[in-house]
Amino acid sequence: MSSAMRVVRIATRSSPLALWQSNDVAAKLRAATGVSVELVRVDTLGDRTQALGTPLHEMGGQGVFVKEVQAAVLDGRADVAVHSAKDLPGEMTPGLVLACVPRRDDSRDGLVGRAVVDLPIGGIVATGSIRRRAQLAAIRPDLRFVEVRGNMAKRVAKVNEPGVDAVVVGCAGLDRIDLGGHIVERLSSAVMLPQVGQAAVAVECQTEDLYTYDLLRQISELALELELSAERAFLRRLGAGCQLPIGAQARDSSVEGLIASFDGSVILRRVVAIEGSDMSAYEFAGLRLAEELLHAGGESLLAGLR
Repeated sequence: MSSAMRVVRIATRSSPLALWQSNDVAAKLRAATGVSVELVRVDTLGDRTQALGTPLHEMGGQGVFVKEVQAAVLDGRADVAVHSAKDLPGEMTPGLVLACVPRRDDSRDGLVGRAVVDLPIGGIVATGSIRRRAQLAAIRPDLRFVEVRGNMAKRVAKVNEPGVDAVVVGCAGLDRIDLGGHIVERLSSAVMLPQVGQAAVAVECQTEDLYTYDLLRQISELALELELSAERAFLRRLGAGCQLPIGAQARDSSVEGLIASFDGSVILRRVVAIEGSDMSAYEFAGLRLAEELLHAGGESLLAGLR
């Protein structure tokens, strides 16, 4: 079937950020391949429970924003699933392949409201991420934390509530929907190591759908695929996700990882060089990083956290 005769259907969440990402993938596909593209909106467990305020780590963390989107591809309602890569569990879903990583923007975390140095003693920071809480507590043990969920605009608005001094957000998410001007401080990775896959867009299709896979390969960025493969190998080895305070970032031929205690009193951090330029070298580095952290005390720390 020619590309002109087939419509590629993209399964996506309905949040403004998810739609921005899916429309970006759609535009790239149209420009590179000439196919017609349409969006198939899907509600996820994470979306349906936002109003309840249940912390993500209590729901199992990673996977709550992707399972229903993946199901739309597996049952034939869509051809492609677009995700924020940070939402993907470490293990691939049977029947699906991670076919494309088309972009990655600013992977830093940012503060809305006040910068770290401007937060009052005992200041209150809103974030639903225990990774962010742990790393902020490591440098400011006096800080207190409250939960925040909802789309990016709702998170930004949280800073206007009485008693909330700052909100922590992913910089890329705000930048993509033109809210980046609200960020008062972009935290360096030395202060706060990002979540695995943070700021990257990941695109899946059915393993046996070679037509769609070939289309997606035309818009993928190899350098980003390699970085993400190192981070995800690290995640798989630890068997963890956003329900535990871990982080990783691959860049400049190395991958850095972190395991922390919930209160930030213990921070284990290592960097491993990537010795090679292919996928196996990047994945090996991610696995080696995980092993080094586990042997440095991370195994007992993770056991206690779980």
